[in-house]
Amino acid sequence: MLFLAVYLLLVNIIGAIFVVIDKKRAKKNQWRIPERNFFICCILGGCPAVYAAMKFFHHKTLHKRFMWGIPAIFIVQIIALIFLYTKDLLPSFVNI
Repeated sequence: MLFLAVYLLLVNIIGAIFVVIDKKRAKKNQWRIPERNFFICCILGGCPAVYAAMKFFHHKTLHKRFMWGIPAIFIVQIIALIFLYTKDLLPSFVNI
């Protein structure tokens, strides 16, 4: 459980750093972090920090792909965790 907590902390920190770096590079017209990297980070568990950093730094907030996609990924992850956690609690006649 400690490993999972440390992993999620690191993925979220990396995701927030991605947003900050990309925002600074956008202001300077420099090379940008590819959008897929934001989504990969979110799929790996960094949704909360990426979304919070986007809102806080006002970065990519006009992109519907991000403002809808990142929360959607997070919701799917939460549903999957709930399903995996409660799967053992289902009656044995339910075959999932």
